[in-house]
Amino acid sequence: MNYTTIIKWFKGDRVIWVILLLLSLLSLLIVYSSTGALAFRQADGNTMHYLIRQIFFLALGIGLMLIMVNVVPVKFYSYISQVAVYASIGLLAIAFGLKMIGHAGDSSGRTLNLGFFSFQPAEFAKISLIMYSSKILGKYQKSKEDLFKAFKSVMFYTGIICGLIFFSNFSSAALLFATIMSMMFIGRIPVKFLAGVILAGVILVGVIYFTAEMLPDNLSRVRTIKGRLERFIHGDPNSEKGITQADYAKLAIYKGGLIGKGPGSSDVSNFMAAAYNDFIFAIIIEEYGLFFGIALMFLYLIFFFRGVLIVRRATRTFPAFLVTGLTLLLVYQAMINIGVSSGVFPVTGQPLPWVSMGGTSTLFTSIAFGCILSVSYQNQKNQEVAEQPVKVNAPDEDEVM
Repeated sequence: MNYTTIIKWFKGDRVIWVILLLLSLLSLLIVYSSTGALAFRQADGNTMHYLIRQIFFLALGIGLMLIMVNVVPVKFYSYISQVAVYASIGLLAIAFGLKMIGHAGDSSGRTLNLGFFSFQPAEFAKISLIMYSSKILGKYQKSKEDLFKAFKSVMFYTGIICGLIFFSNFSSAALLFATIMSMMFIGRIPVKFLAGVILAGVILVGVIYFTAEMLPDNLSRVRTIKGRLERFIHGDPNSEKGITQADYAKLAIYKGGLIGKGPGSSDVSNFMAAAYNDFIFAIIIEEYGLFFGIALMFLYLIFFFRGVLIVRRATRTFPAFLVTGLTLLLVYQAMINIGVSSGVFPVTGQPLPWVSMGGTSTLFTSIAFGCILSVSYQNQKNQEVAEQPVKVNAPDEDEVM
């Protein structure tokens, strides 16, 4: 297989493919650098263990994207969206039930262990709900009654899914909720409906916040969320000792300066529990500097504008809403990770898309990118068909006579 044949497989928006390549290279460099301490704790000192693991999942994710772009038609995602939503609700309910009886896959109840592999149902639920919302918003656009019907249907499943996610992963629930609300705003759902939902959501979160201490122990994650918010607003007493993850992140950014300490030269990552995941942006700046960090943010900004361009070129509503939702989801997630690392947002657990070390979460991210690239490729095919000249048959000689 020659170079030209390989390139032909990378269909869709080439700019997004280049962004993914650059993010992949950065991911391998920074994951190898930031997992040294973790390797000595959990991999018998084998510093190559997590690098090989990251290579495997990134390669698997790229392979999955190639299959989606070259084999799976975009309309397939519309067909499976309803079933996917039901499946995600079922998986989230199982994970929540296991948490309630004390058999959660991890301490927070985010992970569901299926024996041969474990994953976070919330990652699957994000994509499923966006697919379903895209289908409904695309289908009901003709009248005010249609828009209200779309609003009710989308909010029904959003309430169930975000509610199930909330008690184990507040940031993921808030991220998904914000994405769906943005999609409905773009989908011409009346602002008064959206404002009512936001107000109800704020009231509900406030009630849960002030009653967190009354909740049972198996819902103690809510108390953790409350504690993080209070420490963000009023300050963390442990900050006086400089031992919190947020303090280490700020120290990493400070030590990096404008040009950084150089690849593999991070010291702070040896003291951070989530240097390779939730706080990876801080380690990037420590090693490569503030200018590089700004360039990384610029890559996500370019991705956002490419997503907007794909939406504008879409000829059908479902693909347009699908790209809108997935693009916003990934960009919002990047904003949260960068904001947490820099101290703008409270500490929470959102990885930097396609850069942070991950397993099945990386694969779900690749599905999101795969859907976006598939729509882009469909747009290209539609444009090629539209640009083909119309053939006019020459009249017969008898007709001319």
